[in-house]
Amino acid sequence: MERRSFLRGAVIGGTAAAFGFTLMEGAAYAAPAQPGAGPYGALGAADANGIRLPSGFTSRVIARSGQRVGSTSYTWHNAPDGGACFADGTGWIYVSNSEISSTGGASAIKFSATGAITGAYRILSNTNRNCAGGKTPWNTWLSCEEVDTGYVYETDPWGVNAAVRRAAMGRFNHEAAAADPVRKVIYLTEDKSDGCFYRFVPATWGNLSSGTLQVLVAGTATSGSFTWQNVPDPDGSPTATRSQVAAAKKFNGGEGCHYANDTVWFTTKGDNRLWQLNLTTNTYELAYDDSLVPSGTAPLTGVDNVTGSSSGDLYIAEDGGNMEICVVTPDDVVAPFLRIEGQTGSEICGPAFSPDGRRLYFSSQRGTTGSSSGGITYEVTGPFRA
Repeated sequence: MERRSFLRGAVIGGTAAAFGFTLMEGAAYAAPAQPGAGPYGALGAADANGIRLPSGFTSRVIARSGQRVGSTSYTWHNAPDGGACFADGTGWIYVSNSEISSTGGASAIKFSATGAITGAYRILSNTNRNCAGGKTPWNTWLSCEEVDTGYVYETDPWGVNAAVRRAAMGRFNHEAAAADPVRKVIYLTEDKSDGCFYRFVPATWGNLSSGTLQVLVAGTATSGSFTWQNVPDPDGSPTATRSQVAAAKKFNGGEGCHYANDTVWFTTKGDNRLWQLNLTTNTYELAYDDSLVPSGTAPLTGVDNVTGSSSGDLYIAEDGGNMEICVVTPDDVVAPFLRIEGQTGSEICGPAFSPDGRRLYFSSQRGTTGSSSGGITYEVTGPFRA
């Protein structure tokens, strides 16, 4: 039977089918997913850390802004934001940005095979509003500056090699990055109300010192085909990169970005949408749009950072909203996975899975205080879908 997307109103099919609420052909509208409708069931009461989780999951605080990390001597940074995990022998490393003006950067926490904290340290210092970023296949962290004419910095999660500014990747209001090892490019979002979606094509894959910055070109519709066009002046001065190619498609506040299986997903906070690019057909479409869900029933609001799991599920963090991380499954379910209580003045950032997929890391950027000095970084452990 054909499946028709409630969000897009178009017949879709195949393995790259849309996420979101769906109608079976000829069927009545089914109510949007609510807490308890997701793959993990209903959220329980808030735990000692103020987090509501499904049955079988537990949370712990691993770092707080302005305080030492575990038994280390390292003081965790303010305003923790985007993050990623890296395998480290039998353990792993969680990297986190600091979205602070002028004194931002990124830090890392090392874990043993049992999840014990064994170290913490700085990997990037004195940069500007490091918001999101992305992991490369060669195990570096791309830390992105969310300011006009901001840079991308390539950093070493182990803290051995000095961070390198990658000017060839363009100067603009950077948000997230996602590596595509098949096409050997890096996708980039731009956090402006009239921002664009870019890709960087390195001259040599694995070396980001030189290459070509391109922008996605498409019409004004919410679905269709797209192409790429070179940005004439990636330096963005005197003309901003988003204004250099007349046919570039505009996106309202680009945020998180994730690549998997010939597909790129990215969020736009200005219109609360999740977009999907099919890279085998060079087509794009909406995967989620809360404006098409009956008022007051949308389970996902304030879309921001996004990551994926081995099961094909997406996990999208909310900037505001209900302070939730929502799961978006390949079979069209959108539902809260967790909710942080008592932190309405904050946002959830940096969701990332440990290499074995059993632990999810994320931060509340401003915690209970509503201040950048109140950031809290968490770990959730439990029976995540394989």
